[in-house]
Amino acid sequence: MESLSSGPARPFQSKSEYAYEEIKRRILSEELRPGAVVSQERIAAEIGLSTTPLREALKRLATEGMVNLSSHRDARVVELTAEEARSLYEVRASVDPLAASLAAQRRTDGEASRIEAALAALEPLSGHASMESLVAHRAFHRAIYRASHNEPLIGVLEGLWDKADRYRQVGLRAQADSRSDIERVRAEHQALAAAVLDQDADRAEQVMRDHISGSLGRRAIEALGETSKS
Repeated sequence: MESLSSGPARPFQSKSEYAYEEIKRRILSEELRPGAVVSQERIAAEIGLSTTPLREALKRLATEGMVNLSSHRDARVVELTAEEARSLYEVRASVDPLAASLAAQRRTDGEASRIEAALAALEPLSGHASMESLVAHRAFHRAIYRASHNEPLIGVLEGLWDKADRYRQVGLRAQADSRSDIERVRAEHQALAAAVLDQDADRAEQVMRDHISGSLGRRAIEALGETSKS
């Protein structure tokens, strides 16, 4: 199983971590859709755990805003809204260009190699994006923002990424990417990597700003806004 938060599959440190990653995977892949009840007993039985690590995992997901916990035993997947999509977009529009600029100034040779490897592994996000595509997409952007060497900034981007992936799926469903859209995004990723590798901070910042302005998150704002009007 691939983990969106950790990149390539790795051994889990605890049962609660395994439960956390599995429930999050189901949410991000929409096996558990917005508003769906997360049955602790059913999922515990399916993945071979007791409900204790499930409860710990759900508490963690609740703090990240992915599930709502009630006084009852079950949790519910948080609904998606145009307001949250807009908030996430506004944060990314500010912090992602900053991270790209800092990465261009501070990246190491090892980080440059990781950025090149992540770029080579990228797959286009289209239709209903596969988990593998989402993992590769996150790995590329993570390679950029971790090269900023700014821990508070890295923490902000880590914290919003899973939520943003849910809205990327909304954007993809709302409007299928054309061949030109796919090629545009591919070119933006290549230009972003090149700017960081060339240590051109101004160009990296501008490329990232342009990339965010045409992102799936922005498309999701419009799609969810139209849904709320209907």
